[in-house]
Amino acid sequence: MIELTLARIAEIVGGRLHRADGSETVTGTVEFDSRKLGHGGLFVALPGERVDGHTFAAKAVEAGASGVLAAREVDAPAVIVPPAAANSGIYALEADTDGSGAAVLAAMAALAAHVASELAAGGLRVIGVTGSAGKTSTKDLIGQLLEPLGPTVTPPGSFNAEIGVPWTVLRADRDTRFLVLEMAARGAGHIANLCRIATPSIGAVLNVGTSHVDEFGSREAIAQAKGELPAALPADGTAVLNADDPYVSAMATRARVLSFGTGDNAEIRAEDIRADELDRARFTLVTPDGRAEVALGLHGSHQVPNALAAAAVAHAAGAGIEGIAEALRIATPRSGKRMEVRTRADDVLVVNDAYNASPEAVRLALKSLATMGRSATPPRRTVAVLGAMAELGAESARLHDEIGRLAVRLDIAKLIVVGEGARPVHTGATMEGSWGEEAVFVEDPDAAVRLLRAQLRPHDVVLIKAANSLGFWRIAEAVLAEPTAATTTDGGTK
Repeated sequence: MIELTLARIAEIVGGRLHRADGSETVTGTVEFDSRKLGHGGLFVALPGERVDGHTFAAKAVEAGASGVLAAREVDAPAVIVPPAAANSGIYALEADTDGSGAAVLAAMAALAAHVASELAAGGLRVIGVTGSAGKTSTKDLIGQLLEPLGPTVTPPGSFNAEIGVPWTVLRADRDTRFLVLEMAARGAGHIANLCRIATPSIGAVLNVGTSHVDEFGSREAIAQAKGELPAALPADGTAVLNADDPYVSAMATRARVLSFGTGDNAEIRAEDIRADELDRARFTLVTPDGRAEVALGLHGSHQVPNALAAAAVAHAAGAGIEGIAEALRIATPRSGKRMEVRTRADDVLVVNDAYNASPEAVRLALKSLATMGRSATPPRRTVAVLGAMAELGAESARLHDEIGRLAVRLDIAKLIVVGEGARPVHTGATMEGSWGEEAVFVEDPDAAVRLLRAQLRPHDVVLIKAANSLGFWRIAEAVLAEPTAATTTDGGTK
């Protein structure tokens, strides 16, 4: 973050000084986890599931923090912030029982907005990314494509909402040239509020799916929420929109539109798409600057739209086509549990895609599994371990049923359905024609692990995917622990 005194921070957020004369200067990072604080940092006292951050204020300063951003008086130098206004745009934290969390979040958002505005005046370019699926992978790609152009800040993992966006903004300093922000929403107005913290000059919308449909009510409402990003762009900005998704391509913006996709109407497009035996895509990248061959190291042909979106952002930021193609070639996964492919010593291929699961993402993962199975020499037996998909509302049973039917149509050799929430997947597979031991229902992840240990064969490929809250990555780790140390797909140990 840029250097600021506590007095200046109090002025920016509308707070008051407590146990401080105001000369204390924040020179380090802004953190809500006191364990990550370094010398000169600012501790943000947020309520957590088990403890309230206010109770760690004194320890944070003892560890080197210059001060604390708090909603009530603490035993440390602090800026005490007023209650959050009803229209502050902060949506509720589950652990925020007394409103202190909303107050501190509103203050952190105000501080981030000030920093973003000051840095934008000095040349910082802000890039926003949203969509129903692929946000995190695309954000990671964008970061890797922009880094050759200058210092770039991107958030870790899926840090993309009311805490993650201002926290990421506050990682930027006067040397930062690009700030990449992943933007998620759980309701109307959320992305618009995030854009008010740091207004993007480039905004990319990847797709509109059914993730969180129980909260939004319809796909049209989801599209309206995602459309808040291009609507927030300035007239001299660039809206990077998916030409293959009619919900996205129809979004309104006053900015210039740069389209991406696989059709001839897309300005940034992929031609001659093919995949290798590990479903790593190869294609010809076409841009207004010319053509270049791209070979992705990321697993899953569904990474092609993500790569195109990242290429479009980089193009808008001034990158040349050869630089884009090379950066895509060497790009690596930066966020775990997303199409993370590792190989056991007995050549069992484990695809850990357990971070999250929307209907669209599960369909794509199953197709990738099928590709890895049939493209190998000799072909690999395919095994899918699927758990429940969350936040699907009244459509949940139908959408789970469709996944089971798709697994059968893709000729997945063995389907292991885990937990009551996913039972319709097993029902759909059975109704589609699966028989005997091809589709099996088990009660919990432990039962799935026992079944896999008993039935996996050398050279199999197994996909593990479910809602993140179910922790299915533990299934992947258990499978990889046998029979001996796992290796990466490029032959190294991991």
